[in-house]
Amino acid sequence: MKARFINPYTDYGFKKIFGEEASKPLLIDFLNALLPARQKITDLSFKNLEQLGPSHIDRKAIFDIYCENDKGEKFIVELQKAKHNYFKDRTVYYATFPIRDQAEKGDWNYRLQHVYCIGILDFTFDDYESEPERSEVIHTVQLKNQNNRLFYDKLTFVYLEMPNFDKTEEELTTRIDQWLYFIKHLEDFQQIPSIFKDDVFTQAFEKAELANMGEKEINVYEDSLKVYRDLKGVIDTAYYEGLIEGEEKGRLEGEEKGRLEGEEKGRLEGEEKGRLEGLIEGEEKGRLEGEEKGRKEGEEKGQKEQQTKIVNQAYAMGLSIKEISQLTGLSESDIWAILSV
Repeated sequence: MKARFINPYTDYGFKKIFGEEASKPLLIDFLNALLPARQKITDLSFKNLEQLGPSHIDRKAIFDIYCENDKGEKFIVELQKAKHNYFKDRTVYYATFPIRDQAEKGDWNYRLQHVYCIGILDFTFDDYESEPERSEVIHTVQLKNQNNRLFYDKLTFVYLEMPNFDKTEEELTTRIDQWLYFIKHLEDFQQIPSIFKDDVFTQAFEKAELANMGEKEINVYEDSLKVYRDLKGVIDTAYYEGLIEGEEKGRLEGEEKGRLEGEEKGRLEGEEKGRLEGLIEGEEKGRLEGEEKGRKEGEEKGQKEQQTKIVNQAYAMGLSIKEISQLTGLSESDIWAILSV
């Protein structure tokens, strides 16, 4: 069945809904729903998306959406389709640009306005220790001290892990629930759900409807959609191949390493506690530790190999270095390094 609405995970679709001057009411409503603890945003102005370092040799940042309100508070909104090793580092680096831009010439007391970095992620983080964290959709991060007390409240990172959002239309209870449901399922809608009847969402569906676009817009969108689908196919294939390969390699290496470590540990502990009892206990503990260590090492190696495969396949499909960088999060120099191997 042919889609009625655009895919918001494409660069064109995301900016069509949230990044145009006419889309400001939608972006304001989305941010107010996501950040309810702060005062309501009444107006925003878009800023230059390309941010340059203090000198020509410094790296630059290109934001999906960069805006500020009438108080001078800054908002970066990023759509990230692919997982990469240093995504958190990237968001922290991006936050330095709106912080640095607030510097004033001459006498200045260093008073800063709030900076919000918001990431809409088409993947989940895999480094949470507890199950509740792994299943959460919205992760809000601020600077805290070792007693978990807030240290600084003017820098906020908000990550939305969209694969974790699984509410049905009947389960939507908040405004942000509605927005997440809209983003995740927009391309699949053939009819507008009854819950989306207010003016903001009426405007959102009007902007997203393909029938309201001209031929030029459709062509640009189709190109953006092809890039998204091609890259997603490459990422999914490489991910599962890398995962299987990494798990198998990690298991074999872990078993061998665990056996050797277990034998040695068991021998030493057995001298103190009894050779047979210590050998069994040490072998088992060492085997488990070794398997876990080997699994992690295998997964890390598999992820790097997966990343290399994605870049090579995306380049072979005709994507430019800039497009590969925007869609994978890798720097252009990292991409050239992979392609030159």
